[in-house]
Amino acid sequence: MIVFAASLAGATLATGVAAAVAIRRLPTLAMQLVGFAFAAVVVPVVAVLATGFVMFDGHDLTVVLVACAAALSALVGALVLARSLTRSIGRLQAAPAAMAAGELSARAPRGGPAEIDALASSFNTMADHVEELFDSRRQLVAWAGHDLRTPLASLQAMIEAVEDGIVEADHYLPAMRDQVESLNGLIEDLFELARLDAGAITLEMRPAPVQSLVEACLRGAEAEADARRVHLIAQIADDIPEVRCAPDKVGRVLDNLVRNALRHTPSDGQVSLIVLRDADLVRLAVEDTGEGLAPEAIRRMFDHFWRGDRARVRDGAGAGLGLAISRGLVEAHGGRIWAENRDGGGARVCFTLPAAS
Repeated sequence: MIVFAASLAGATLATGVAAAVAIRRLPTLAMQLVGFAFAAVVVPVVAVLATGFVMFDGHDLTVVLVACAAALSALVGALVLARSLTRSIGRLQAAPAAMAAGELSARAPRGGPAEIDALASSFNTMADHVEELFDSRRQLVAWAGHDLRTPLASLQAMIEAVEDGIVEADHYLPAMRDQVESLNGLIEDLFELARLDAGAITLEMRPAPVQSLVEACLRGAEAEADARRVHLIAQIADDIPEVRCAPDKVGRVLDNLVRNALRHTPSDGQVSLIVLRDADLVRLAVEDTGEGLAPEAIRRMFDHFWRGDRARVRDGAGAGLGLAISRGLVEAHGGRIWAENRDGGGARVCFTLPAAS
């Protein structure tokens, strides 16, 4: 009997292993689930039947048959569960197929087992980002076309006026130079943004005092602040360490943020440049007393070519690349940048830099 039991156990183990190997080669998850349920029930049932035929006879064999019937009912339950799982997966599969076909608004239905629901949630989050990416690409083409076409149209009009003898060339030379510089600035921004996205920008990092960076930014923005009648102040906490950075790039970030704040601050308002210590980081914040930020602006203001107010294109707001470049430069320094609303009204844009120590 011991020899029979050992032989039966070995045969059962070998059969189970062979079944597992065969089940792994089935082409679909549904077939694998059904195959697993079938093997998990049939192999023990066969072993029980073999044992029953050896150990029992007559009416005692009825007990074994009842046990086999109960095991078969478990197989039916496994088949029902497999069908439910594959149906949930099938619903989830439809969303990626629709997105691959170009329907960017396709989303996976929520519900079902926790793992499948979590997968659907992750897919929907990814789909939101993909849709925003395509939207940003469309905006990039639209805004780049506009910002390139406008100075080109002005140049063409001035050249035609000179060719027709309406005005002398010297009359339009300063304006033509301004338009060429505008085009050159936009092209340089596009190239720098491309380098940032590709991670190909090189930063000459060195310790630099924050005080000098802030003072240089305020000097550069003072004339615009006076013209807009906006108070421009700096608040630097005590014992602020030097930061490890590329000073020219950080200066550009500060310049972009301060000038953006000036454009959104009414007359007699205030723009503040605040520097605080944040553990082993230094946090710089630009605050204004303007209208504050809409939720979409907080989420998307650092995207390429995104403008919260489309009317700003007529107000010399630039190509909409300044904040996107600022984010790229801050992240290239190992910091992060974000926007929020102030409790007392207005907006605050913060970014961090690593302390030199």
